[in-house]
Amino acid sequence: MPRNFWMIVSNVENYRITHNLGFTVQGLKAQHRRKMQRIESGDRVLFYVSGARHFAATATATSSFFEDESAVWQNEGCAGWPYRIEIKPEVVLDDAQCIDANILAPRLDYIKRWPPENWYMAFQGNLHLLPKTDFLLIEEEMRKLKFGRDYDRGRAIQPHLAPRKKKRKRAHGPSAAPSAPGPRVA
Repeated sequence: MPRNFWMIVSNVENYRITHNLGFTVQGLKAQHRRKMQRIESGDRVLFYVSGARHFAATATATSSFFEDESAVWQNEGCAGWPYRIEIKPEVVLDDAQCIDANILAPRLDYIKRWPPENWYMAFQGNLHLLPKTDFLLIEEEMRKLKFGRDYDRGRAIQPHLAPRKKKRKRAHGPSAAPSAPGPRVA
């Protein structure tokens, strides 16, 4: 069972490189070393293409991170991609099938901290830890597009949701809280 659900954000060119490698390996910048150290075999990975603003694929990590200085991906700025994980593809959408994030992203819990019109700011940077429910929502939509009528929802991984805690309603007004005893008058 996957422990973590990650989203890798890359530009169109670097996504295409990963795609052409058959989704067997993914690199990340040096600034993400601490996050990369948390990725374990079995963790799930979602690919978001930033320039196009779409969700394009999911994969499963098949290794923990390792270092490799060989140039594979195009540098974004001055940073290289020295940290790698091995992956295997799960759902890879054709270019015409990719999910427009403008439509799906507003439904995600992950972006709730940002104003709705600026949801895309939540995806700044190359590596994000997503809530399981967000990952599975996106992957479910991807499977529907990829497999169409042949898709069997019953065989898909379903989220195991913990019951949500009910918010307590606060009573307002003078009877809301017990009053503290006042000073005694003799």
